[in-house]
Amino acid sequence: MAYDEDQFLALSGIQHFVFCKRQWGLIHIEQAWQENALTVLGDQMHRRAHDAEERERRGDLLILRGLSVRSNALGAVGQCDVVECKRANSGCSLHGEEGFWSITPVEYKRGEFKESDADRLQLCAQAICLEEMLACEIPFGELYYGRTRSREHVAFTDAMRGQVNSMFSEMHRCFERRHVPKAHKKAECRACSLVDVCMPKRMLEVEKYIEATLESE
Repeated sequence: MAYDEDQFLALSGIQHFVFCKRQWGLIHIEQAWQENALTVLGDQMHRRAHDAEERERRGDLLILRGLSVRSNALGAVGQCDVVECKRANSGCSLHGEEGFWSITPVEYKRGEFKESDADRLQLCAQAICLEEMLACEIPFGELYYGRTRSREHVAFTDAMRGQVNSMFSEMHRCFERRHVPKAHKKAECRACSLVDVCMPKRMLEVEKYIEATLESE
């Protein structure tokens, strides 16, 4: 299925959706947002990643920063932090450049390696956009984590690509119905900047009171 431009969703939303579907709904449907220390640090890192000339050259490596990308198939539009293009014997053509190039998207993250696939799926979604735009194949990408100053190599498997497509389909269905998923309390909620919007303190206090009452019975 190909989406019209007025149906496009934010590419970065898949990271929110994997982390918490309700968080995604609050941000992308209800337009709710609150800053906390973690979101501020993350924004600073992304600004640094984009704070450079549009094209930077290091020998056979061409580095593009803040590249706008889109996919009609996913119905998504967004931006890549960094796209590394390496001169190759085969690959895709780049506007204004000679020869062929291999393409590697690099997403910058504030923290460190995570068990969750949220960051990996966001990176894979970027690759799908680039593949559609450049008519090429991108087998892998890189996640750069600021806390450890290290990279994680991410192979884009068929299963991962299928998961990206499935999640964007679900996101589109929710968005069309203006449906914000229900809250499911978990440990990660404490680090979420929207915890007070999602679950007001009064609700949390009521839950604690009920739990304490049940334990005393």
